[in-house]
Amino acid sequence: MQRIYNVLVKLSGVVLKSAGNFSPKLKDFTEGRKDLFSKLEQKIDPNSEHIWVHAASLGEFEMAVPVLRMLKEKYPDTKTVVSFFSPSGYNNKKKHPLVDHFTYLPLDTKKNAQKFLKIIQPKMAFFIKYDFWPNCLTELKAQNVRTFLVSGVFRKDQAFFRTYGKWMRKSLQAFEHFFVQNKESEDLLKSIGFNNVTVSGDTRFDRVAAQLEADNKIDFIEEFKQDKILVVCGSTWPEDEELMVKFINSSVNIKFIIAPHEIKAEKIEKLLNRLKVPTVKYTEKEGKQLENFSVLILDTIGLLGRAYSYANIAYVGGAAGTTGLHNILEPATFGIPIVIGENFSKFPEAEKLRQLAGLYSVKNSDEFSGIMTKFYTNSEFREKTGMIAGHFINSNTGATRILEEYL
Repeated sequence: MQRIYNVLVKLSGVVLKSAGNFSPKLKDFTEGRKDLFSKLEQKIDPNSEHIWVHAASLGEFEMAVPVLRMLKEKYPDTKTVVSFFSPSGYNNKKKHPLVDHFTYLPLDTKKNAQKFLKIIQPKMAFFIKYDFWPNCLTELKAQNVRTFLVSGVFRKDQAFFRTYGKWMRKSLQAFEHFFVQNKESEDLLKSIGFNNVTVSGDTRFDRVAAQLEADNKIDFIEEFKQDKILVVCGSTWPEDEELMVKFINSSVNIKFIIAPHEIKAEKIEKLLNRLKVPTVKYTEKEGKQLENFSVLILDTIGLLGRAYSYANIAYVGGAAGTTGLHNILEPATFGIPIVIGENFSKFPEAEKLRQLAGLYSVKNSDEFSGIMTKFYTNSEFREKTGMIAGHFINSNTGATRILEEYL
């Protein structure tokens, strides 16, 4: 099976290169890896010590942030190298104060793994959540690099737990310790002989909890909100906006901030055409009296996390369609009630918060209007729901501390 895997990996490199002619994302995937090793050799100082952190994409990088902060404090003279598999992660995080070097992860061939590690020579390696690459892990073990899985999640349908996946289990021997999110993951690992496991939780809770201590002040949002109830709709897609528009157009004395997931002019224009209340875009706000508008569209990135601090209610996008629910923990940390779409079965934190009554799921625009009206008219219900969401975050922090204590 491993030979087949190696052949498929090499073949994928050829296929992806051709597919880049038809897909911008795949083009980024292949173009970003051009001259990868020579670029790394120019960046990496062979006389410095390095810690390598791998994140599949942007979401996993956010999980890595509290770990990176801890590592910088614990090993201040050590350089950090963060690798991404996906272009969306790499393109959005080319700079960060906790990271010395960003890079793509090369395709998982034995030769690539050996060359990558020869350049970085990490004294430790951390993989976030998942993204297991057998040749890379095998080489880490061969070089005796201390390797850890952080906020890991395992499912019984993964190859490790199938008869045909025995060869994949060998790669897991690279991990000195598994820090996993839940008991199910621990039980699955133990079922195949790995007892070096700790249920530590999800570092995303540490990440969002730290936001409470940050400077979240945004002057133009204060000017826009005034003393009104504010609904912040984060990372929305057209399917989410379909739920929202009817209620927004019929609302009085409620303010809305909409932060679309994709900042594309044509999509924002379609949304603007459907809104019948005074609306202003972030990029066109200068010189305008923001208090006179009902809707503010954040056609920019980097403000949503702080915008949630001003919200009385949050709607988190992604679950009205099939693109995947976005981060519900960001608004929850500010102790506000959360509304999402109906497709969230693959997001256990959303299901748990829904069971606790800190989050509500809606199927259509009528249900959206119903729950929003209840939150608006019943302050006791709104505050109680938000309190549950905030407590949910507080009671699940500590994953980074457990890792630090082990190290």
